[in-house]
Amino acid sequence: MERLFYIADLFGVAVFAITGALMAGRKSMDLFGVLVIAIITALGGGTLRDAILGNHPVSWIRDDVYILVATLAAVGTVIWVRLTRPINETGLLVADAFGLAVFTVIGTQVALNYGVPVSAAVIMGVMTGVAGGVMRDIICNEIPLIFQKEIYATACIVGSLAYIGLQSLGLHEDLGIAICIALVLSIRLAAIRWHLELPRFHLLDRDRPDQ
Repeated sequence: MERLFYIADLFGVAVFAITGALMAGRKSMDLFGVLVIAIITALGGGTLRDAILGNHPVSWIRDDVYILVATLAAVGTVIWVRLTRPINETGLLVADAFGLAVFTVIGTQVALNYGVPVSAAVIMGVMTGVAGGVMRDIICNEIPLIFQKEIYATACIVGSLAYIGLQSLGLHEDLGIAICIALVLSIRLAAIRWHLELPRFHLLDRDRPDQ
């Protein structure tokens, strides 16, 4: 189980590094900038989670494979795009959805291993999934995806709660991880495809009659 968890974590690192590299490419950054954005995107959420949970040293300091995977994914993305063709906005969103799904479930599992309450585990799962992307978008002067119209963080919350529920029912952990990753991914891809969004709150200015 620990081996599968490790592989899934590295997969999430690679996918989010790809999204960071793609965003850096949209901003015409040099290779150093691409690597910085890719690594921040890939490791930002997990680093923040570990710092809050007191999991020191954080994963990428204990194991330099994380940095290596993020770097190779970023460089591979640069080579792939230059040899083929640029990846459009939809490609970036789909790649982000994969990373979001993997990291949300992993973040929830790590938090549960520390014995935190359900509410904290959900928050840690959402934070792991979205924090790296928020850092990426802010550095690149973009509105973070979590603050845009389509459902984003809500997919993380649903997936995190589903994982906790399945674990409480005694479902095999591997199967629970796979189901919840697929759930988060499906919700996010559906939101991208059909522009699904939560109801919005509009505060309208109204003319007041003179007193």
